[in-house]
Amino acid sequence: MNAPDKATEIKAAAAAVIAFLTSLWGWLGWAVCIFAAAMLLDWITGSLAARSKGEWSSTVARQGLWHKLGEIVALLVAALCDIAIAIIINTAAAPLLGGFEYRNYLTLIVSIWYIFTELGSIIENAEKLGAPVPAWLLKVIGHFKKQVDETEIVE
Repeated sequence: MNAPDKATEIKAAAAAVIAFLTSLWGWLGWAVCIFAAAMLLDWITGSLAARSKGEWSSTVARQGLWHKLGEIVALLVAALCDIAIAIIINTAAAPLLGGFEYRNYLTLIVSIWYIFTELGSIIENAEKLGAPVPAWLLKVIGHFKKQVDETEIVE
């Protein structure tokens, strides 16, 4: 088999895996994966930024991991709220709502909020590492985080 055929097979396999995972998880699954990747990248870049300044401390690194654990717990609480709301709306209130089906809205919104929080921190770490960061990128990340903050779930 020649190289272009192998590359096509790899692309097709990757597309099939992504399509399968999207059908399995939906957008919420991808949001959680992106959140996990952003958390990991933030922890790595934060550690590297501290090392580059000679300020790395195992105590501070541990505190950062506890902070990440707190984010995961908050996301799990949002997921549990979504489950409880779905049970109420999709079973007890279903006849009254005429076919409306509740999905994982809180979990999705919380994960997106955390994604933008982590992205902002990653950019700050990049600056500490000496990378030039466009001011507009900081504004865009701040704008989207603010939009999520201002999202009204219940009126």
